[in-house]
Amino acid sequence: MDTEAIITILREALMLVLLLSAGPMLVSLLVGVVVSILQATTQIQEQTLSYVPKLISVFLTIAVLSPWMLRQAVQFTQMILNSIVVVR
Repeated sequence: MDTEAIITILREALMLVLLLSAGPMLVSLLVGVVVSILQATTQIQEQTLSYVPKLISVFLTIAVLSPWMLRQAVQFTQMILNSIVVVR
């Protein structure tokens, strides 16, 4: 493998990581903002109130997006394995 192929694979891997983590991160961000606004308006400053909804929403998001995430990871793996076969 030459240097350019390795750089391309690394770039694709980083893009895949960003793409797969974007869904749960955005949901966590939105739920965190909503909970923070709710806490600010009601003046309830319970620490666990901010963690539990985010945790549940991230788990639900991963459960909903897991078929798509698995498909993306399998496609990337197939691309890597096919490129190894071509190089040899």
